[in-house]
Amino acid sequence: MIARERVPVVDPEVIARLLRLTSLTVNVRAGRATRKHKLVKSGGPDDLVFKGVQKGDPMNDQNILKRHIQPAAQKLGLPFVTWRCLRTSHATWLVQSGADPKSVQGQMRHSRISTTMDIYAQIVPAAERRALQQLSAFANGGAFPAELQTAAMDLDFSASD
Repeated sequence: MIARERVPVVDPEVIARLLRLTSLTVNVRAGRATRKHKLVKSGGPDDLVFKGVQKGDPMNDQNILKRHIQPAAQKLGLPFVTWRCLRTSHATWLVQSGADPKSVQGQMRHSRISTTMDIYAQIVPAAERRALQQLSAFANGGAFPAELQTAAMDLDFSASD
């Protein structure tokens, strides 16, 4: 039997919206002159998502940080934001939400999990309290969170001497 590939069904309206994106232009003012630049230079699967306006080159990361991210952060009352701060926050929130540390390591593109967990994933006191409550509940034979029961069943605490 020959396996057939499934072709995903895409709503025609979604395709129409994506095609409209390729025709968008942006007006860039330089002094008194205004130039029109095509917003999407090309739409291939390997193309950049964020491109420079004029030539479609990769955008400078510090330019994005200074022009867009830091002003938005200041409006939110955050005095100091860097790429490192954003990466640390991302890793911490992933770990706190219960993401598997190996998955966090993969998203952060670290070769060693110790880099992810020791440097980037910050421990928050509420998370520490929750971990101690879970350990206490487990040790006392009390209620154990359902998401951790599977992992606990895989552990064998019997003596094999």
